[in-house]
Amino acid sequence: MRTIIIYIIAAVFCAPAAAAHQYVVRIDAGLETLRVSARFASPVDAVRARHRTAGRFLLEAADCETGLPLERRGRTLTSPQGTTSCIDYVVDLRSAAAAERRNEGLAPDNVVVSPAVWLWQPKTAAQPRVIVRFLPGDGIDVSVPWKAVEAAGHTYEIPPSPRSARAPAAFGRFIHVRAEPSAGTPRIALLRSRGDVDDDAIIGWVRDTAGYVSLAYGRFPNPGAQVVVMPVGRNGWKSDSPVPFGRVVRDGGESIELFVDERRPIEDFYDDWTATHEFSHLMLPFLRSSHRWISEGFAQYYQNVLLARAGRYEVQRAWQKLYEGFERGRKSRPELSPNEASRRGVGAATMKIYWSGALLALMADVELRQRSAGRESLDDVLDRLQRCCLPAAEPWTGPQLFEKLDSFVEEPVFMPLYRQYADKEGFPDVAPLFRRLGIDIEDGRVALRDDAELAPVRDAITRSPAGAGARAFIDRSKAQQAKRSEP
Repeated sequence: MRTIIIYIIAAVFCAPAAAAHQYVVRIDAGLETLRVSARFASPVDAVRARHRTAGRFLLEAADCETGLPLERRGRTLTSPQGTTSCIDYVVDLRSAAAAERRNEGLAPDNVVVSPAVWLWQPKTAAQPRVIVRFLPGDGIDVSVPWKAVEAAGHTYEIPPSPRSARAPAAFGRFIHVRAEPSAGTPRIALLRSRGDVDDDAIIGWVRDTAGYVSLAYGRFPNPGAQVVVMPVGRNGWKSDSPVPFGRVVRDGGESIELFVDERRPIEDFYDDWTATHEFSHLMLPFLRSSHRWISEGFAQYYQNVLLARAGRYEVQRAWQKLYEGFERGRKSRPELSPNEASRRGVGAATMKIYWSGALLALMADVELRQRSAGRESLDDVLDRLQRCCLPAAEPWTGPQLFEKLDSFVEEPVFMPLYRQYADKEGFPDVAPLFRRLGIDIEDGRVALRDDAELAPVRDAITRSPAGAGARAFIDRSKAQQAKRSEP
């Protein structure tokens, strides 16, 4: 058996890969360990794991040529010979999984452990390509955010990325839906819980929600993204939402983590905005924390607009939600500017951070549509951004983003709004814009008026796209909703 494994590893490492660090990761069928063999493009003096706990789960590590154990110092391993060309090491996967809260609601044959915990990489300034091939045990599948380098199997290249947080890597026996770029569907890993889950219904909801986001400019922002759906079970977060938490991670690719309460009926998922919000984040690059109000705000704006376009929200409901959000933003820490609120963090001014950018997105969208007589919109500008620059390998600043967006239009829109509001305390007065759009507020309730100057612009923002593909998607989604509602 050992001879067979050696031949397999030799075949993998002999495959052509210019200037690449190459890893083979063997996963046993019981999900107890990861056995990793690493061969480096050139000799290295040390390898390092990104997460501070990684050393706790390292069972053994040695130079593959001499068999000498590597010397450990915190998160760093060094060779007693000074440099090494290859290492072999073993990670306690089961213990690493037990240390992560997100595994609490999962079945025993499903685990999520970030590569930051188990992937020990060289400490070099100029990093060559990193190729990882998984050799899973019987029945074991793998889901990572990295770029697949072969049509079948489990070989990936780790692309450069902002490393906004620790990416998820899922191992086990779970539902794995491959990407369908033509249909705008990302890769989906639906992990199994200890209870019953309607797999088809949950997968359908994820695919439909990805379709909603494609209503911005005709396609999903990143079909290569990884979506990991994790049931929370009875140990879930204290939340009334069917999706208690979601987030986007830019780490070796783009991942969307959705934590779901699998006990809730599927209709509740379709009435929840969390997945639409998270998917909408992919329309922008990762922004530095000091400008988080822009990325969160654009996602807030689009979650409501897109759900209206898809027919999930009545149009009036979408504008009601935007109005209520703007009110929360207005009342949140009025002494802070959006930039200052972002620097202090969401704990200090959550609603200001989430809704300042949403109002700026609305202002930009209205101006673009008005001055072009409907020929140009925020959708069009973000379409050009995606074609040009996404996914991005490095974090962006807010001004960097807005300068790029302005480069796609004849006359600047975004930087003038940034200069006017980003460092100004308080919250912009939305009432004049609402009046022009024909959005009246009485006793906190929204009413839409069709005789207003910009009523056509208002209607265009929430109108479903005219394309046959988009229309077919919306009709199919509504039919599925009606079928689920049948007694």
